Amino acid sequence: MRVSQSIRKHRLIVCRVVSLVLAAVICGTATELVSAEELEGNPPALKLSLREAIQAAIDNNVNVRLLKERIAAAQAQASTSFGALLPNVSGSVSGRSQTVNLGAFGLPSDRLAGLGLRRSVTDPFEVYDARATLVQNIFSLSLIQRWRAAKSGVDVANLEAEVTKRDVMATVGLLYIEALRADEAVKARLADIDLAQQLVRLAKDRKAAGVATGLDVTREEVQLENDRQRLLVAQNDEESARLNLIRALGIDFEVRLVLTDELRFVPVQTQPAEQVLTIARQQRLELRAQENRQRLAVLSLSSVTSERIPTLSLAGDYGWIGLKPEDALATRSIGLTFSIPIFDGGQRESRISETRSRVRQESIRMKDVSDQVTLEVRNALLTLESSTQQVAVSEKGLELALKELTFARDRFTAGLTTNIEVTNAQTSVARARDNQIEALFRFNASRINLARAKGEIEKLF
Repeated sequence: MRVSQSIRKHRLIVCRVVSLVLAAVICGTATELVSAEELEGNPPALKLSLREAIQAAIDNNVNVRLLKERIAAAQAQASTSFGALLPNVSGSVSGRSQTVNLGAFGLPSDRLAGLGLRRSVTDPFEVYDARATLVQNIFSLSLIQRWRAAKSGVDVANLEAEVTKRDVMATVGLLYIEALRADEAVKARLADIDLAQQLVRLAKDRKAAGVATGLDVTREEVQLENDRQRLLVAQNDEESARLNLIRALGIDFEVRLVLTDELRFVPVQTQPAEQVLTIARQQRLELRAQENRQRLAVLSLSSVTSERIPTLSLAGDYGWIGLKPEDALATRSIGLTFSIPIFDGGQRESRISETRSRVRQESIRMKDVSDQVTLEVRNALLTLESSTQQVAVSEKGLELALKELTFARDRFTAGLTTNIEVTNAQTSVARARDNQIEALFRFNASRINLARAKGEIEKLF
């Protein structure tokens, strides 16, 4: 009996051990699966400084890549125009069986009979011809001007690509700064929540001590929930800012961006407006691009106008022709063609009028581009000066708001007042934090805008 009980106890112990082992194995497997899922669920992190973000945008941005293709297209167009000035050589080999109606060449029937021909249509015969042909434009001012215009088009495409590159650099820089602002806003809301939680505990402690009311506690709890609501909004803005930055960078949306730079104040040296405008007029590629567009329009007008001028071309061929390939004999021809345009129904004059209008349009655009550069420079200088002052004021405002909160908190702790002063001070601190973040954002954004307006965006990064 004792032996059987002992055996049962041993079996029970063994079963429990086996169960524990199986449970441990299952739990371990589940833990490994959860860990693997977590690892798979975490998107890859990409750490980027502002400089690295701008470089990535230059390499991947859609607009930059499209402008590179436009350069290639402009170069191909210039090569096509130049090819019209070079010799055009072609070759041909033909073989045919044919008959000829001699009467169609002015031979009457009596003369055909005198030649021993019974009818005007010949018997079938074969002709084989192998020939090389050359055509060369010796003089055509219209083609020369068209080629020069195409070369100017390549210059315009290159300058437009560089302008787009600078625009992308400025845009990505601003988006990066906006993402930093969103990060700072989230940090500020977390700080507000931490402060609100401390004040809720203080209000509850003061109520337990009998020196505060339930209204004081409720008032702080309302403030805490308001801060949590603002945190949700800030977090949404943070994700939205990151998505906009990812879109500008041209990278995968699944990448988790980690911004390594900070939103901070960097002292800048002020320059007179006239000096900055002089630099901008020298460095802004938009002005050079517009000058090249004007030149392109003028050359296009010259090309169309030159169609009135006579042209001279050379044409020749050399080859072998015969009734049979083995009987073929060498023949050649060469000649000059002097072409004089007289009247084409007014088409040429209409094209000249159209091209003249384009020249006038580009002149008007030149004035507009120059005025736009001046406007951007002056606006950037004003914004930079104002934002620099805003940073100093916001720092002082945050310092005073924190001091106000300290005084209000001490008065509430001492039982000298309700926590209305505390909640008001909380609101002041939150507003002061927002003001500082906004001032730093405007300052850094104005630095980017000024560098862009001066045409020196590369020197900033």
